[in-house]
Amino acid sequence: MSISAEHISQPPVKRDEAAVRCPIDHAAWSHQKTAREVEPTNTPIERDADGVWHVRGYEEVRAILRSTNTKQAGFKAELLGRLPTSMSNSPILYQEGKPHQLQRKQTARFFTPKAVSSNYRLLMERLADQRIAELQRVQRADLSRLSMTLAVRVAAAVVGLTSSRLPGMDKRLSAFFARDMPAFAWNLLALFRLLRIQLSIAAFFYLDVQPAIRARKRRAREDVISHLIAQGYSKREILTECITYAAAGMVTTREFISVAAWHFLEQPTLRAQYLAAPEAERQEMLQEILRLEPVVGHLYRRATADLHLESSGLPITIRQGELIDAHIYAANADESAVGAQPLALFPGRKLRAEHISAAVMGFGDGPHRCPGSFIAIQETDIFLRRLLALDGLFIERAPSLRWNDIVSGYELRDFLIALA
Repeated sequence: MSISAEHISQPPVKRDEAAVRCPIDHAAWSHQKTAREVEPTNTPIERDADGVWHVRGYEEVRAILRSTNTKQAGFKAELLGRLPTSMSNSPILYQEGKPHQLQRKQTARFFTPKAVSSNYRLLMERLADQRIAELQRVQRADLSRLSMTLAVRVAAAVVGLTSSRLPGMDKRLSAFFARDMPAFAWNLLALFRLLRIQLSIAAFFYLDVQPAIRARKRRAREDVISHLIAQGYSKREILTECITYAAAGMVTTREFISVAAWHFLEQPTLRAQYLAAPEAERQEMLQEILRLEPVVGHLYRRATADLHLESSGLPITIRQGELIDAHIYAANADESAVGAQPLALFPGRKLRAEHISAAVMGFGDGPHRCPGSFIAIQETDIFLRRLLALDGLFIERAPSLRWNDIVSGYELRDFLIALA
């Protein structure tokens, strides 16, 4: 549902003294760059003509994502669930209940703030320095490519994809994720597209995954692939898990780095505040950007039993089997949770809901909340602090914006930055 222009030309909300001191120009009603539409604010939950529940209120979305009576319905989960498979272990993204809880518990050690800082900070700093040196050498670059290279290398270390036969894993993954999964049909074009995807997967397995499995069978390391081998996962199951981590840990972080840089480079005062702030404050600023620009815009669930909710004081029942679309942009802009002017970028925002992250639903919530949130924020901060400190850095060409329907999120491409 779209809202016409007359509905967004409303006067700004009166601000308190703290907001007046904020470096952002809050006269602008919205600083949001990536939302496809302005979500309605007066419908926290509704059922459309096709029977799909659209959930927009923060409390309602949180209840859905934390419910034990739902299952994953996004990221092509239901399509993959209908395909025949010989795999004994489903990817962690699609697991539910006790198997999912156990796997999350066993892999949590790779993603804690202490582990991220101890194990990966030096790597992140070295890789960031390399990217910055590359930019200084050539004087201009596509930030979407720089950020992809960085994100792939960091996530590869966590997963264990560090024994590739050939360099260029970032290009192989970009080629794979750039192609939408085609609907199956008995025609030449559909079969050709499916073949291209299969060839991309085969190249990723042969050049990147298989060598990593062999290396870790010889000597286990503290990474995800070593853990999966110890759990008895097959090569095919490890490949599937690696693709899952690639989508979750590489592709999404790439987009967030680009959108955060876009905001900072267009707002010099905000950029200066970020560079002068201590680490904790910088990371809170990044989470506020993620609240405004969530990389995954929709999370889908299927009710596995009747769900009984309350919204605006009224009882709501979502019947077993019904599809639920949790609108993350809308939940992140719910004034009851995030305060006035929810579409404004406001570092230091005073959130109204209890026990709420500064990113709100930017990393999801509940059992499937993104486990790599600390990695994404630390990696982004380390890189952007170096990038934004460069004298004469400016946007030569703003990025093009497109959409990835698999993750229900934006993609920023051809983002040219240069040094004056």
